Amino acid sequence: MTTVPTSIAPASRPDGWWRSAVVYQIYPRSFQDSNGDGIGDLPGITSRLDYLAELGVDVLWLSPVYRSPQVDNGYDISDYQDVDPLFGTLDDLDELLAEAHRRGLAVVMDLVVNHTSDQHPWFVESRDPASPKRDWYYWRQARPGHLPGTPGAEPDGSHAAFAPSAWTFDPASGEYYLGIFSPGQPDLNWENPEVRRAVHDMMRWWVARGVDGFRMDVINLISKPAQLTSGKPLEAAASGFEAIANGPRLDEFLAEMNREVGLDALHLLTVGEMPGSTLEVAQRVTDPERHELTMVFTFEHMDLDGAPGNKWSLVPLQLPRLKQNLALWQDGLADTGWNSLYFDNHDQPRAVSRFGDDSPEHRVASAKTLATVLHLHRGTPYVYQGEELGMTNAPLTAIDQYLDVESLNYHALATAGGLSEGDVLASLAAKSRDHARTPVQWDDGAHAGFTTGTPWCAVNPNHTTINAEAARHDPASVFAHFQRLIRLRHENEVVREGRFRLLLPEHDRLWAFTRTLADQVLLVVANCWSEPTEIPIDELPLLDGAALVLGTHDEGSPTVLAPWESRILLLP
Repeated sequence: MTTVPTSIAPASRPDGWWRSAVVYQIYPRSFQDSNGDGIGDLPGITSRLDYLAELGVDVLWLSPVYRSPQVDNGYDISDYQDVDPLFGTLDDLDELLAEAHRRGLAVVMDLVVNHTSDQHPWFVESRDPASPKRDWYYWRQARPGHLPGTPGAEPDGSHAAFAPSAWTFDPASGEYYLGIFSPGQPDLNWENPEVRRAVHDMMRWWVARGVDGFRMDVINLISKPAQLTSGKPLEAAASGFEAIANGPRLDEFLAEMNREVGLDALHLLTVGEMPGSTLEVAQRVTDPERHELTMVFTFEHMDLDGAPGNKWSLVPLQLPRLKQNLALWQDGLADTGWNSLYFDNHDQPRAVSRFGDDSPEHRVASAKTLATVLHLHRGTPYVYQGEELGMTNAPLTAIDQYLDVESLNYHALATAGGLSEGDVLASLAAKSRDHARTPVQWDDGAHAGFTTGTPWCAVNPNHTTINAEAARHDPASVFAHFQRLIRLRHENEVVREGRFRLLLPEHDRLWAFTRTLADQVLLVVANCWSEPTEIPIDELPLLDGAALVLGTHDEGSPTVLAPWESRILLLP
């Protein structure tokens, strides 16, 4: 095992520091390539730290850089304590930590411990029925009356996220193992205390190395329902995250992790990705008195433009539903717990294409206004790479242009099930994860300045007009607006801690709310529409004497907002 260098000191972490922080997510393979192989890497990230410091963010969250067969772009880990050669070396990661800390930037690692790769030594050993690690994963016999390995012999009818079945037959041991994402991602059995101890040891190793926290991948799936943990034959399918999420020992496992790793004691940022989470679960796990997590990623607002349980069945997004859902979480975590705020990440299409208007006429304004609305809610904002530039969905029109395992699996299943190629491609064009994974657009040159080689994923052709080099020198750019929003959060306690109240909840164009702390009141009013919209003055707090704190447009009409215009006002 590589020793932990003693020269790396963690960034300053006072208690609750993450409440005023802004997090920037880096998807390493698409951020910056340093060696011309077409894949982003750790030295590339280090080379761009000054850009991130200029933006003003406080925390870098690295999507997985561990050793991996890359079945799911690194979310299938074969060695938790080494760096995949695609991205560099442990020395490169140490250099990134040191240089980030030197600039006052904290670093959060992705923690993927619901499952490992099927090439992880733990799983390789587990395949032997006589192995002490057999119980580190979920192994089950074929369904009674069925020949193992034949269609229909799976222990139950559960579907995987990226495959037809959550159960994969292993001829070497004659049984099936559980992988709720893909056959290459077998689920760890957290009921086994040895599994938990191994995870805790690994986390302590990273903390000693200098990381400042963890983003915990699908962490609310680690406690499985009794039908999976009893060892008895399975009778009913446990399909869907809702059926297996938030299991009976989740709070116990999280509290144990916090205690054994010292997450709270060391003031580490911990954010749990929780598909299928409820507000009640989030209230529990982020309650400071329970010592579990500092915040969670909820998914409810990400599901409002799809049919229930099917993100690919497109449903027009109604603004009242979106703003009311975020308000529900604002109210629910107002007194206990904490919100994380996001529209964009590596698993979602680009926010400006999804929630805004990415046309040349309205892209900049809508990207600014979406950022204004999000950053003025109470919680910790997350910026996904390129979001600060207003990067858009890619113009993908054929299935051979898609790379992501989820998208390819959906295409195969949907077309086999009778959906037309046109309908399937329309869903992919709106929702595929590939849109988030095109390389960051640094300049208007070849491959957008991302690489001197051939990029692993095609660069969006609009990089000639949407790129960091142009944005950094334009005071009216999306980048400049993000800088102002981040500075506003750092400098104003009312933005960080003020009480939230939604106004005009049924208005289908305007998003309006107040943030209140003592005698300070901020009013945010945003036109989320591509046409001018009148401000209903009589339905808002008294605006006479209000001072403009930050706006997306030059001063205009006091009673009409331009398309995608937003204003932050300090009320008298």
